[in-house]
Amino acid sequence: MDILRGIQLNFRGLLLGLRTPRLLLLGLLRFLAFLVIGVGAAVVFFAYHQDIIQLIWAKPESLWVLWLWYLAAWLLSLVLLALTSVLGYFVCQVMFCVVIMDQMSRITERLITGQEKKPTAQSFAAQLAYLIRQEIPRTIIPVLVTLVIMGIGWLTPLGPFLSIAGPLAAVMFLAWDNTDLLPARQFYPFAERFRMFRRRLLFHLGFGLPFLIPLVNVLLLSFAPVGATLYQLEKRNAAAGDPAAVV
Repeated sequence: MDILRGIQLNFRGLLLGLRTPRLLLLGLLRFLAFLVIGVGAAVVFFAYHQDIIQLIWAKPESLWVLWLWYLAAWLLSLVLLALTSVLGYFVCQVMFCVVIMDQMSRITERLITGQEKKPTAQSFAAQLAYLIRQEIPRTIIPVLVTLVIMGIGWLTPLGPFLSIAGPLAAVMFLAWDNTDLLPARQFYPFAERFRMFRRRLLFHLGFGLPFLIPLVNVLLLSFAPVGATLYQLEKRNAAAGDPAAVV
């Protein structure tokens, strides 16, 4: 099944990353980037969230309204924390982590195939600039989808169902953020790459499910480009008439 294959490739990528010194170094750098920016986003939130709440709605004096203010402040705090975390993740991905992810994918490709398949007449700088541009919609789309699901869950009776569907959708997009590295490096159009993602939703669900494991998920996310590249290389071999596993 595609789901089981996705889970397997995620952990295979982790093991390969831990055994390969260059991948281990880059994975640890990505881990530190997540940690630093995540902590920084939390610090910003806790430093200013009371001021923001007071700016939006001053604390009432009436005891009859005070309970409503506390409820609204609690809900607003959750929204602000989510938005701060999302913004921190977005900045981390676009400005820093996409470079590490691309290097991890390139090293994995050379490690498995002995060479890196490069598009013709494209310099490394042009490829890197293109990847950074592609990371913006690749990050914005899952953020928008997640926010829409959260909003529907809050405003409709579908909350219990969407509380499960929301995280599952989020981890599928996180998986795609990694499996899309190699096709993006080959300059496939965004629409075509998104169709490739839609055709393999169950695989991406399986690849992303381990991201729901607390604490372990940060480690798996740090090395996810390795397993995602293994997946793309297996697809390439199968398309070339060699369905055998690459590793």
